[in-house]
Amino acid sequence: MDFPVRVYYEDTDAGGIVYHARYLHFFERARTEYLRNLGFSQESLLRERELAFPVRKIEIDYKISARLDDLLVVETLVQELKGAKIVFKQRLLRQSECLSEAVVICASVDMARMKPVAIPNDIRQAFTA
Repeated sequence: MDFPVRVYYEDTDAGGIVYHARYLHFFERARTEYLRNLGFSQESLLRERELAFPVRKIEIDYKISARLDDLLVVETLVQELKGAKIVFKQRLLRQSECLSEAVVICASVDMARMKPVAIPNDIRQAFTA
């Protein structure tokens, strides 16, 4: 799934270059919208099922700087689903130029017990459809 992102002044340093931590924001928003596009909002999963998908690990490779007012796209793919683990592969693109790549490992967590739990079947099926 592709998610468009515009770089605003608040995303940049004094030189108009995107601050490194903002890439994490862009990737997070794209994963949230990916899930929403599958029919699951994080708010309703938390409220109705006490289920969340917190980040367990991120590997990020910064290749080229994004700049003020760039129109970017975050490409998000599910690389692996296993037990309570979802591995996302994400890329931040300016047209066809890759600015950054990330591998993001999220855990399926029962928030009432604060324990990992297998990804529910309906969510697993939506990811693999």
